[in-house]
Amino acid sequence: MSDAEIRMVESHSPPARPGDPTAAAFFDVDNTIVRGASIFHLARGLYHRGFLTPRDICRFALQQARFLAVGEHPHALAEVQTRALAFIAGRSVAEMRTIGEEVFEDILTNKIWPGTLALARMHEDAGQRVWLVTATPIEIAEVIAQRLALTGALGTISEHVDGRYTGQLVGAPMHGEAKADAVSALARREGLSLRRCAAYSDSSNDIPLLSLVGHPVAINPDSRLRAHARANGWQVHDYRTTRRAAKIGLPAAGAGVVAGFAAGALAHRQKKTDRR
Repeated sequence: MSDAEIRMVESHSPPARPGDPTAAAFFDVDNTIVRGASIFHLARGLYHRGFLTPRDICRFALQQARFLAVGEHPHALAEVQTRALAFIAGRSVAEMRTIGEEVFEDILTNKIWPGTLALARMHEDAGQRVWLVTATPIEIAEVIAQRLALTGALGTISEHVDGRYTGQLVGAPMHGEAKADAVSALARREGLSLRRCAAYSDSSNDIPLLSLVGHPVAINPDSRLRAHARANGWQVHDYRTTRRAAKIGLPAAGAGVVAGFAAGALAHRQKKTDRR
């Protein structure tokens, strides 16, 4: 992976020269730092700004419910990503970043897992840098990193020309093996010892990344990652209220998400009709 495909954003607080320069921590975002999938939360922001139709937002809500119930699925994420790229084609990068800022303030601030954020702060207190590594669009990943005062972010990069999105990606989505490749490239560039680094994720899709570092940790893991972590002696932290809630409550919560989105979409459409 080229340097052009590794975009970092310096946060407001970490020192230019960390006290422990050869160690770092890498955090997945969706269901690791943020409850649910950040791209689905972004879809809510896009809907309220006229990017999406009521039908579109209901589709996103169903996928969010599925994500909460059973975890990340590569095919579902690919479908969402393809749809999202089509939505933003022709839009300005500055506009998307502004929407990302607003979505963080309106939605994501209430979706942060405090336990995971405490782990990130633990690494910072030890003088280590902390990066997000996520399939989320880089513009949104950068906003999250900045607002949480982390070192930077590695995310999926959408192509843009003259400040507007083309609807295509630069390279592969930041997912699965691509995360491990990006972190390896970053480690070489920054002089990191991967043996001393830590990585955190909820998804078995991130086993390549977790296996790359000396200190892998499963956060709110899906069933496959939980089994893999136990078999390999990895740490596991589950910040969901109970395992029963994880297995039974989340699908019910997902149904509520769908109902809420559908009601909001219908209300929004009714308001537009009333104005005519």
